[in-house]
Amino acid sequence: MNITWPMPAIYNRRMHDVVVYSRPGCHLCDVVKDTLRQLRYQADFQWREIDIDSDPDLQRIYNDEIPVVLINGRKAFKYHMPADAFLRTLSARNER
Repeated sequence: MNITWPMPAIYNRRMHDVVVYSRPGCHLCDVVKDTLRQLRYQADFQWREIDIDSDPDLQRIYNDEIPVVLINGRKAFKYHMPADAFLRTLSARNER
């Protein structure tokens, strides 16, 4: 197999860092996490969950907003995260 360099742009995309602030028993949080699991093969991102109840400061900041989704350190969604909006946001942040 011959590989021509440079590789197409799809291979040069930046891996996005996605953080979900949530808490156990939060139904909306579960929906967002399920959406991320479903989208993991459609876009270049890695995600992790942070339980706000593990830190009093996070609890104070995010208590009334969860789930909160940050993409590359910037708040992108709270309460709901439609799959198509998430993919559009990642695409737009690829262009920056």
